[in-house]
Amino acid sequence: MGSISRGRNLGPGAGAGALQVPCGRVHQIGALALIAATFLLTRAFDRLSCGLSYGGLASVASSAALFDRAGSLFWPDRGYGSRLDLKIYVYEEKEIDGLRELMRGRDGRISPDACVKGQWGTQVKIHQLLLKSRFRTINKQEADFFFVPSYVKCVRMMGGLNDKEINNTYVKILSQMPYFRYSGGRDHIFVFPSGAGAHLFRSWATFLNRSIILTPEGDRTDKRDISAFNTWKDIIIPGNVDDGMTKFYGSNVVQPIPLSKRQHLANFLGRAQGKVGRLRLVELAKQYPDKLESPELQLTGPNKLGRTDYFNHLKNAKFCLAPRGESSWTLRFYESFFVECVPVILSDQVELPFQNVIDYTQISIKWPSTRISTQLLEYLETIPDEVIEAMIARGRQVRCLWVYAPETEPCSAMVGIMWELQRKVRRFHQSGETFWLHNGSVVNRDLVEFHDWRPPVPLP
Repeated sequence: MGSISRGRNLGPGAGAGALQVPCGRVHQIGALALIAATFLLTRAFDRLSCGLSYGGLASVASSAALFDRAGSLFWPDRGYGSRLDLKIYVYEEKEIDGLRELMRGRDGRISPDACVKGQWGTQVKIHQLLLKSRFRTINKQEADFFFVPSYVKCVRMMGGLNDKEINNTYVKILSQMPYFRYSGGRDHIFVFPSGAGAHLFRSWATFLNRSIILTPEGDRTDKRDISAFNTWKDIIIPGNVDDGMTKFYGSNVVQPIPLSKRQHLANFLGRAQGKVGRLRLVELAKQYPDKLESPELQLTGPNKLGRTDYFNHLKNAKFCLAPRGESSWTLRFYESFFVECVPVILSDQVELPFQNVIDYTQISIKWPSTRISTQLLEYLETIPDEVIEAMIARGRQVRCLWVYAPETEPCSAMVGIMWELQRKVRRFHQSGETFWLHNGSVVNRDLVEFHDWRPPVPLP
């Protein structure tokens, strides 16, 4: 029996007499080295090509968001388009009976200026900015969306309307909107800026369950049977940061200070409100006052913490803790970016705005609310200052998205909202009460053409 040759066949025609090259240990080692070198070189080329695939844009790894060469926020083409192109009709205050009451109260005495501050100020700011927007149209037939102005949270807080009056007034104005009936409310936009969300309108589930709701509040099923926030149709918007803190409104209320000069590792500035997470922070602050600051906030009286004092406290820590209160979102998350501390989210159900363009892991920390203990402080102590500085720098890039400034700014909350709205444009409108015929005309159940509908249009 012949022996098995260890040689290498040099060609398809090689037979028994073909040249055979012996393969020893040296050759095996050399082959393995060649394979390893080829693998490493291929990986290097792959990494290089991946780094160039953004065409000059900042890489996701080094930035919390993408910006174009002009400094404008870069929205992804997928699902949005390459440029903003939409038209929004804004209902006039006197156009619909009852709308004025939702903006000024039953006696008409509440002014927009009285409602522009505080967490409900976004209702006023978004409305006022849309009135001046280049996307506004006065032609209902060409509108992609219909904006329904309302300052109802402010009106309620100032005694202008009670809950029953708010509910009845909303139903009254909706019954007078043929275009709302036409689409089933799918192209109508409402702003609900507080923790209560759309629940300010008790019958929202009947009338606004298809409409677009702008709100800083996400899922509320922890306290209610159903949530008024739907991830498919609604849009999370930033809270209303004090104008004096932003670069768009002159000098800041306070200027950030270097990390080395900050007195505390972390702080929590807010009322405990009987909430478990907040109570734990208050107790931690008592145990470790040199690490965690959590003063008792007085909202009234001689010891009330003033606006400037509040921000001076907030800026004096490396980390600003943002636990949930009555609801999952908190304004402290947004404020922290302007005093330049790293926000630490202690709210498990929180929803954050513009998640398709912002990598929140680059600019904030989210910690389990069930682990608010010394473990949290020990973890924060392990983070080097250079890492904190890098997170603050990336947050400085994207904080313009928290500012309700004109859309002429390359980056603002309004620009972000416009992009998110564009993703929800529906060119074809229908509802359970609209029908169409062979000639394209849209009719109601009585076969009356849409343009002949007359308000008030009854709703279920």
